[in-house]
Amino acid sequence: MAKMTRREALRAAMPAVAALAACKSMDRGAKATVTVQEFGKMPNGETAQLFTLKNRNGIETSITNYGGILVTLKTPDGKGLLADVALGFDTLERYLQPHPYFGAIIGRYGNRIGKARFTLDGVTYTLAKNNGENSLHGGNEGFDKKLWKARTEPGEQAQTLALEYTSPDGEEGYPGTLRVEVRYMLGDDDSLRIDYRAATDKKTVVNLTNHTYFNLAGQGSGDILDHEVEIRASRFTPVDAGLIPTGELRSVEGTPFDFRKPRRIGERIEADDEQIRLGGGYDHNFVLDREGEAPRLEAARGQDLVDDPRQPARHDVEQPRDRGPCDPGQREERPVQGDRVWQVRRWHELGDERLPGGLLPRRLASHLGGHSTRSRLCLG
Repeated sequence: MAKMTRREALRAAMPAVAALAACKSMDRGAKATVTVQEFGKMPNGETAQLFTLKNRNGIETSITNYGGILVTLKTPDGKGLLADVALGFDTLERYLQPHPYFGAIIGRYGNRIGKARFTLDGVTYTLAKNNGENSLHGGNEGFDKKLWKARTEPGEQAQTLALEYTSPDGEEGYPGTLRVEVRYMLGDDDSLRIDYRAATDKKTVVNLTNHTYFNLAGQGSGDILDHEVEIRASRFTPVDAGLIPTGELRSVEGTPFDFRKPRRIGERIEADDEQIRLGGGYDHNFVLDREGEAPRLEAARGQDLVDDPRQPARHDVEQPRDRGPCDPGQREERPVQGDRVWQVRRWHELGDERLPGGLLPRRLASHLGGHSTRSRLCLG
């Protein structure tokens, strides 16, 4: 069965049993493996590959070297039933068509750069305008559309796929030759870690991320409007009509952006609020409070994704619509190293259990593809 599009995943009202019916039982004590198969042919005749990493607990993920796209992530619920919690498609052919960056590596620069230009050391660089007047997710042909060089690294505690791409000086308007390595590591502790490394021969800007959409009940299980979300953030960044942050850090007090206590996403997403109207829902940064307990995410399937607040701002939920969410405007950054860890833990009862942390993408809530029953997400 083909996987759902973003709008279908967010809006469809299929009962949860439809997703679970296709689940398999978790294979505990399985052998950790890395396998590779052909995923399809590129328009120029090159072959894209699909790599499947599987840990000893039976959790598995499949990643293609086309765009570094995370195609599937199969995890168990509290009863040990596996379901694919990552949204996307089954074939390379479908990924070659327009889609909202399902599962892809985003670069050189994730999110919007205002007016599609930036100034560095007195030099103004002009980028492709692919989102109104702005440049989005690296331009017309970002890292999500590149065929990456791949190698596998089987290990004792984690199975690794390493992807490499060299972006030449001037590609999509960015200065400097940028050499990038992205490593996907599936551990026997049930964590999926993504490490990013980049090196340049000239001062430049870079902002790498992953654009996976999650449906923790299994893809095809309905919309996300009944999700309960808690974001430990006392401020957010208002945006202008082009969805570029204005520079203000505004209090969430008395606004639809106050998720300091658990609230349903759909509860105020249609509110008569200027920022809600500009974003078409929630398409904003939340400035996380540094103090507080470890965050938690609860899902009715009996599994959870955990997060650790190691970044000062987080971009979260938006109303379903056919465009990718994004956050920063024009700004200067040096190349960075970073990582994301998505940790899936099994448990058997819903509740307010506090969980240890792993790192998640900055736009976690916007990438939760749907949930037919109660769930709770906590950030901060």
